[in-house]
Amino acid sequence: MPAKKSNRAKPSFKLLGHSESAYPSKPSPETVETFPNRTPGRAYWIEFDCQEFTSMCPITGQPDFAHIRIRYIPQLSCIETKSLKFYLASYRSTRSFNEEIVNRILDDLVTACAPLSMAVRGEFASRGGIRVTVDAEFEADPDNDIPF
Repeated sequence: MPAKKSNRAKPSFKLLGHSESAYPSKPSPETVETFPNRTPGRAYWIEFDCQEFTSMCPITGQPDFAHIRIRYIPQLSCIETKSLKFYLASYRSTRSFNEEIVNRILDDLVTACAPLSMAVRGEFASRGGIRVTVDAEFEADPDNDIPF
């Protein structure tokens, strides 16, 4: 008996499956690739944990180190992991305050995948004995007839 063909189109990825080694020089939501959520209709959480995030202080140019956690409930699209890695790596030469970075990551990822809910937490390494943790959250508008 011949194998059954799937009606699901395969996503076309620019990074996944390619030996790409050049990280983007600046953050952009276009770096983040997505694929169709194959279990729409079920609210489930996806979590990414990046313990090696780096950016630069906008004043001193010194590196800032952080642990970034991203949690979201997908709607129609899920974030492809390799493209997220490239997106987060693009902050290595970006000069921004910690608060701005966490909020920008949230905005860019919401733009890329339009989730039902998303939270981004940045736990930045201590500077001068003070540790900074930034939380930013997004909730889709329930009045917008989300095709869930």
